[in-house]
Order: sequence, then C-alpha cells, then structure tokens
Amino acid sequence: MKDGICRLNVGGKLLTNHLKEIISYRQLHVMDETHVINQVKEDVCYVSQDFYKDMEIAKLKGEDNTVMRDYVLPDFSTIKKGFCKPREEMNFSGKYKTGEQILRLSNERFAVPETVFHPSDIGIQEMGIPEAIVNSVQNLPDEMQPHFFKNIVLTGGNTLFPGFRDRVFKDVRSLTPTDYEVSVVQPKNPVSYSWEGGKLLSDNPDFDEMVVTREDYEENGHCICEEKFDI
Repeated sequence: MKDGICRLNVGGKLLTNHLKEIISYRQLHVMDETHVINQVKEDVCYVSQDFYKDMEIAKLKGEDNTVMRDYVLPDFSTIKKGFCKPREEMNFSGKYKTGEQILRLSNERFAVPETVFHPSDIGIQEMGIPEAIVNSVQNLPDEMQPHFFKNIVLTGGNTLFPGFRDRVFKDVRSLTPTDYEVSVVQPKNPVSYSWEGGKLLSDNPDFDEMVVTREDYEENGHCICEEKFDI
C-alpha cells in the first residue's frame, strides 16, 4: 500500500499566496492581508470545467463578462466581513459612489484554483491532482486498481471550490483505462472527513496495536516507527 502514497506540495496556503501576489500586482497591495484574501478565495474562486473557454469570457468587456465579480473588502468597522456583490448591483461603467473598497476579480477566480490541476502554470514542476490520483493507483497491484478507481474520496478545504469534484472526475476519467469504473465522492464536510475517519479508527479494539505510544517513541526513537509501519 505504501507504494500508492503520493504527496503534492500544492495546497490552500499556496493558492492564497498566489492570489495575494496577483491582486497586489494588478490592483491593491494585499501581501499583509492573508486572512482577508483567504476569505476572498473561498468566496469567489471556482474550478473551471473548460479553462480556455472561461478565459475567453474573462477577456470580454462590461456585462458580457459573466465571470467578473466585485468583492467588497471589510473595513472592520461597518463591514466586518467581505462579501461578493450581487451581479445586478455591479457597476460596469465606472467607479462606485459609496466608500466601499472594491476588488474586481475576473480570470483570477478560476486561474488560481487551476494551479491545483496544473502546478506547472506557475513554475512548480509537479503533477496535478488528477495525475497524482492515477499515478498513485497505478502503483498498486493490478488486481487492486479497479477497486481504488471506484473509491476516490475528496477531503480538505480546496475540494469545496465549486466544480472541484466534477473536474477531478472528468480528468481522472480521461486518464483511466475505459474498462475501469471511476467514482469520485465528495463528503458533506470534506474539511473534517479525515479526522472523522481517524476517530472511527480509534474506536477499533485493536487500535493500541496500530500506533506507537509516546513512551515507545521516547525510548526507541524514529526506529520504532520504521519497524512498526514498514517505512
């Protein structure tokens, strides 16, 4: 099973930092506003099902640009939390007369999450999520692979982006042999789903035999982990 373990160094923090850099370069210096921009990312970003089509839409002007959104930044006095303006309230012709501080986001909405699928877009030479899934499963014995392709479970905060599950399914399906069934499941709360799995494991009567205690580790060091977990 350990041959199927694969790690990618692309996650939510990298996406937030990348969005900070883009906004700071194009509109407003926000390099010190990690919390605010993380909220912007969660509120307006989505995963594109057709990147080049959405990019063409993002080039359009005015109301023809259906990707564009205006995000109202918090001032922490009257506006405690930022929010996305309803499209019918957006001003396409000029500046807003209110004192609100606005970020206008267009291709950033889908270009930032695209990094998870194509890290090479920003110079990170790693596989994207779909390739990593397929590579991980194909490192397992042949007889196990069909079962794993039918049991792909998405966990973590990035999976909450609208369109994430559909995009993973589409990309994995295109990389998988046609005679294998592919199923991608998104839990109701993917952020805590891994923890819930660990909680269920801890209820197992054999749990004590599966772990290394603190006392064992302090006595034997990392060697006990290598011995017990075959790493």
